[in-house]
Amino acid sequence: MAASRLKDFVKNGRKIYGAALNYKDPSGDTSKQIQEPVLFFKAPSDYITEGTPIEIPVGFTLVEELELGVIIGKTCKKVTESEALDYVGGYCIGLDMTAVNEMVKARSNNWPWTRCKSFDTSCPVSVFIPKEEIPDPNNVELWCTINGRLQQVGNTKDLVFSAAQLISFISQTHTLEPNDLILTGTPPTPGIVHSGDVIEGGIKEGITIKFIVN
Repeated sequence: MAASRLKDFVKNGRKIYGAALNYKDPSGDTSKQIQEPVLFFKAPSDYITEGTPIEIPVGFTLVEELELGVIIGKTCKKVTESEALDYVGGYCIGLDMTAVNEMVKARSNNWPWTRCKSFDTSCPVSVFIPKEEIPDPNNVELWCTINGRLQQVGNTKDLVFSAAQLISFISQTHTLEPNDLILTGTPPTPGIVHSGDVIEGGIKEGITIKFIVN
């Protein structure tokens, strides 16, 4: 699909996947590392773009999780890892806003993650990034600040499962379509945000995002 049509991925995308627990432990400890991708969904209605504030639902404690987003460019079903990146149309920077108190509740009760991951304004994203601007999605340096204080730094080379592996894994059971988004996972030390906070982040020497928390 032409990049010009993918620029409206927020409007036209039908699925948002998130990859959980997908960064290696900085200490090198692999004892708790996941053995296959752990995935969750966000609803397309969760999308917001710059200029729209992040809302904190009543009773929620929110954490920001900055991530590289992969935007699918053409229909993708049962592809191999070696061919998976051929189906990428472009990228974005995304924030996987997570209700950490609801996550604790879900984990302790073995409940689904829907409530803690998918709610209005929980998927702030940047503009579309053409594929050629990120020639290697396995080596993208990310950063995030809260009120100007550095909160997260990481590189996609430290993902447990790469973008290609995630695409291949998902496509074995679920057809990926143009404009679908995969949030690949967040670097260590995501931070709690409060009303009035300003979240900024992006790719080193590349595109940035800025969102205000209401």
